[in-house]
Amino acid sequence: MLNKNQIKNLITEKKLIENYINLETQLTPNGFDLTVAEIFEFTAGGAVDFSNKERILPEAKAVLAKKVKPEDKFGWWQLASGVYKIRTNETVNLPNNLCALAFSRTTLLRSGAFTQHGVWDAGFQGRGEFILSVGNPAGIKIKQNARLAQLVFLSVDETEGYNGIYHSDRHLK
Repeated sequence: MLNKNQIKNLITEKKLIENYINLETQLTPNGFDLTVAEIFEFTAGGAVDFSNKERILPEAKAVLAKKVKPEDKFGWWQLASGVYKIRTNETVNLPNNLCALAFSRTTLLRSGAFTQHGVWDAGFQGRGEFILSVGNPAGIKIKQNARLAQLVFLSVDETEGYNGIYHSDRHLK
C-alpha cells in the first residue's frame, strides 16, 4: 500500500489524481479522500448480464444541493434514508502498475451512512462513481465537496490496464 509521500509524488509528477480541492487536506497517511461533486437518485432499474451485451445502466436524476443563505458558496444535500449514486470531483489516472480500493470515511459511518465501491483497476482513468447508502432513519446532510470516501493504492505487476465502458468517463457521454 502506498503512503502519503508516495501518493503525493505521483499526484504532482504523474497526475495520479486531478481536479482535487485541496491536496494537503485530502491526503491521508495511507490514501486520498474523494469529494462529492454530484448526487443522483435512481429513477429506473438496471440490468446486469455475463457478457455486458444486455447491460443497462439505470437512469438517475441529479439531486440539487440547496444553499442555506443566498451568499453561501456551497449548498447542502438533505438525503432521506435510501441509496444514491455519487460522482466525485476528482479524476483518477491509474498507471498499469497500480490499482485502488475505496472505503467509507469513518465520519460518514458514524453518521449512519456508508459507501460501496468496486475495485479501481490498473489503467483506469476517469471520475469516480460509487454508491452511498443512507441507513440512518433520520437521513443525512452532506455539504457540496464533502469528503466521503478514502482511496488507497496498491502496487500490482504491470498489466494491460482497464479499457472498459467506464474508462475516461465514456459512459457519461
